[in-house]
Amino acid sequence: MTTKILIVRTSSLGDLVHMLPAMSDIALHVPDASIDWLVEEGFAEIPAWHPAINEVIPVAHRRWRRNWWGRQSRIERAALKRNLRSRSYDVVLDMQGLMKSVWLVRQTRGQRHGLDRRSAREPLASFFYDVKHTVNFWQPAVIRQRELAAAAFNYTFEGPPDFGLQAFTDGRDIEPYAVIMPSASRNDKLWPAEDWEMVFDRLHEHGLGLKLLAGNAAETERALQLISGRENAEVMPRMSLGEIAHLLAGARIMVGLDSGLTHLSAGLGRPTIGIYKASTPVRTPLQGAGYTASLGERGNAPSAQTVLSAVEQALDYSRPGPTVSMDDPV
Repeated sequence: MTTKILIVRTSSLGDLVHMLPAMSDIALHVPDASIDWLVEEGFAEIPAWHPAINEVIPVAHRRWRRNWWGRQSRIERAALKRNLRSRSYDVVLDMQGLMKSVWLVRQTRGQRHGLDRRSAREPLASFFYDVKHTVNFWQPAVIRQRELAAAAFNYTFEGPPDFGLQAFTDGRDIEPYAVIMPSASRNDKLWPAEDWEMVFDRLHEHGLGLKLLAGNAAETERALQLISGRENAEVMPRMSLGEIAHLLAGARIMVGLDSGLTHLSAGLGRPTIGIYKASTPVRTPLQGAGYTASLGERGNAPSAQTVLSAVEQALDYSRPGPTVSMDDPV
């Protein structure tokens, strides 16, 4: 008998990547699970990558809130409500725990599961669930999501996280280039240009080309300045998330600021180094099957030498193994 499940987690990029191992766990432990996923339209590719996902249901909350009472927004919200009300699920699992996700959960039909008030980021959200689960807040996001799914479906998970991204990695050749993510949505996350220069020099010494990612005109300009005068370095054009995933899957190494794409690289199993400056890796460390290093802390960026040491370890590292965190010597 099919168990019909709706996952509610709309954003953001890194958070959605952290969700993927929980989907693998559910598929393994819940016989005949049919999993739908309600997600922000701009990230709809990500759930679709996972082989256990049956249907992706897009929501346009980010676009609607720019003109919430506009005619088109109201029409689209009404259509989404009709769509959700036409479906019946055995379990509706809110894995976001915010009032904006509760707004969606309340439009569904099925037993509603979520975090209890001590576990949710917005405790008020817990009052709208039929079944509430306790999950320790201060632990890596991947583990937190795996624990919530296990509690909802009454199983015990074990083993390393499986991100379900084999469509990108199986049969993919590793090529002599490094992917670099030097930009972020906030200036307080940026790392000094002179430190990037040292990393670029070291990667060049190892015979690696540089492929820099940029999401908008300002990020493109910054990336172009960083590689000015360098041969075998390029700023990549705007790409879809799927195209970026293919690029990352073929990289020898990825070095980036704390961003969703850096977490995607780790989930793809590539050697990945994350530079944390305005956030803490305690809850969102890089996790994956390859070498990862989550370096720095809020208000305390890693030095260039620390990152260079991690680069050397990553390039020497040819098989899955332990994760390096901000507390580990490098």
